[in-house]
Amino acid sequence: MGLAMVAGALSLIPLANPSFAAGNDSVLGKWRTPSKHGVVELSRCGESVCGRLVDSDGIKANPDLRDVNNKDTAQRGRKIKGLQIVGGFKAKGNEWVEGQIYNPEDGGTYKATITPSGANSLKLKGCIVWPLCKTQTWTRIP
Repeated sequence: MGLAMVAGALSLIPLANPSFAAGNDSVLGKWRTPSKHGVVELSRCGESVCGRLVDSDGIKANPDLRDVNNKDTAQRGRKIKGLQIVGGFKAKGNEWVEGQIYNPEDGGTYKATITPSGANSLKLKGCIVWPLCKTQTWTRIP
């Protein structure tokens, strides 16, 4: 009976810790952003999700493009290609909340939420401060 109780308790771990929920992994993969043909690859970073910029019009024009608009002058020499621009999220239901997105175009970092919107799209909402938010729809790249 003791072993059955332990097995039963272990089976509840995915319910108690939403980061184990399979629905949260639906955001993993490559996504096309609506502006400048950006491609961001979302992957797991521990219990969170992070994303790297893997392509864009700017990267195609200049593969050596640097983060020249970063507000931190010490970061301005880093390459845009492969730069982590999404991270720090916590799983909540089928969403990823309390994360951040970095915009290399203006050097700003914004609070962000990722919400799956069907099998092949997601909504990424970035906020300077609520209610000053902008939502983009990203499309999965097969």
